[in-house]
Amino acid sequence: MGNRIVANSGAVVPVERIQTRILLIRGEKVLLDSELAMLYGVTTRRLNEQVKRNRDRFPEDFMFRVTRRELSNLMSQFATSSSAWGGRRKLPYVFTEHGAIMAASVLNSERAVKASIHVVRAFVKLRGIIAAHKELAQKLAELERKIAGHDHEIVALMAAIRELMEPPSTGRRRLVGFHPRPGDARSG
Repeated sequence: MGNRIVANSGAVVPVERIQTRILLIRGEKVLLDSELAMLYGVTTRRLNEQVKRNRDRFPEDFMFRVTRRELSNLMSQFATSSSAWGGRRKLPYVFTEHGAIMAASVLNSERAVKASIHVVRAFVKLRGIIAAHKELAQKLAELERKIAGHDHEIVALMAAIRELMEPPSTGRRRLVGFHPRPGDARSG
């Protein structure tokens, strides 16, 4: 299927859609436990049960629980349901790229293993996009530095051009060569 995986409903999920689910929390690119569970074809409860049973496989750089404040920010950004209306009652876990791979291994299903490959591809693609943006930003900053260094020189050049464009001063000009004066007998 290339860059696509099958979701719970049997619908195909493109890698690009997985990319849009990756969040930046505490400086880490992560997936919510509910998103990962959907991709792996299990319930969030089942995913979290397996993680708890294998807690030693999930250090803080693989998975962590979000704080109430982080959850509040996520809910306001994505209009996520509140616990008062049947939503989550516990703070969700988030999984880094390595945590997503480890979750697939503890779930031990063919679908989770296949989906984890697509999840990793999404993380890698996102990393490439970020790197390209950083490179572009560096080149732009370098160009700005070069231009800033030439500002004085450009201003001096423009002043010299303007000076050359101005008409000569209106002071008395000396005539070179023979120029008859008006009313002179020789002119004529």
